Amino acid sequence: MKRQALRIVIPIVLFAVAAAWAQQSPAPAQAPGQAPVSGDKQGTIVRNVNLVDVLFSVVTKREKLVTDLNKEDFKVFDDGVQQEISSFSQPTDLPLRIGMVLDTSNSIRDRLKFEQDAAIDFLFNAIRRGRDQAFLMTFDDGPQVIKDFSGDSGELRDTILKQRAGGGTALYDAVYAASQQLLNKSPLPAGPNTDVRRVLVVISDGDDNSSNRSRGAAVEMAQRAGVIIYSISTSTEWVNIDDERDPAKRINRKYEKGEGDHVLEQLALETGGRAFFPYRVDDLGQSFLDIGDELRHQYALAYSPGNRAPDGRFHTIRIQVGRKDLIVRSRKGYYSVPTSPSPVPPAPANP
Repeated sequence: MKRQALRIVIPIVLFAVAAAWAQQSPAPAQAPGQAPVSGDKQGTIVRNVNLVDVLFSVVTKREKLVTDLNKEDFKVFDDGVQQEISSFSQPTDLPLRIGMVLDTSNSIRDRLKFEQDAAIDFLFNAIRRGRDQAFLMTFDDGPQVIKDFSGDSGELRDTILKQRAGGGTALYDAVYAASQQLLNKSPLPAGPNTDVRRVLVVISDGDDNSSNRSRGAAVEMAQRAGVIIYSISTSTEWVNIDDERDPAKRINRKYEKGEGDHVLEQLALETGGRAFFPYRVDDLGQSFLDIGDELRHQYALAYSPGNRAPDGRFHTIRIQVGRKDLIVRSRKGYYSVPTSPSPVPPAPANP
């Protein structure tokens, strides 16, 4: 009798343990880019919807912003397959979170003053007190955060002016670490709307001889973090002394970009930003004003890819605008978030 009673009691106990676990266990963590959908609270099944958000700018061939377009003016393609746009918003002025990344390696020693002036000029043009914030990172053999997020341009300037050059060049490690910083540590605005624009400004010659991470890994992290990269080259290898003396030639200068310049160009292109190749800081004045204006006047759209399930792989994005005279600037793709399997309750111990 005792053995038979025991056989009846054990299944009842196991059922009670499983039910209690199901009620007390938290729901699976919501991954970025996915929205949870659930039914009632009594033992419901939670599924994820793979939602892709894209920020983008539209300009004319002369780089003039176009801000009056509507949803009907755009088509979006995911891996070449047209998607239905589920949400769309015209340009809105969101707070900026900026990562200023300065190359302080030995290779830019002669251009350090240029870097400092360019960084300061950008921050004073971009940051609005009480609304935008930036942090400062330098890199030589590795990246270092030298000033955490601040909205005080004066404090940021003073920190920039204290930097000295020396050591190797770990550009890709710096882009990777700065993208993580923007994703995980950006201060969010108070109030119900906590959206921000995440921007990385990289000032470097584009060389890398010390990174542990590859360029592909750096770009992937920036794309996962939703970061737009603007790169400013410190290289002057393309400048001819005779051209520099002749104002006419200076205006019509033909760029002969080096390998490092192409790296900076690729970082910007893959994330929807722009690359600049100035000789003097004065050449950047209008460009900085244009960047700030562009960041505050970006469109946003979202769609749920209908041609496949989330798989963790890279997928291309192409946004097409109805007018041929316009250019769309956006990131080139994204890494989808694989759907997490439902948690399995732990097996009970043997009686």
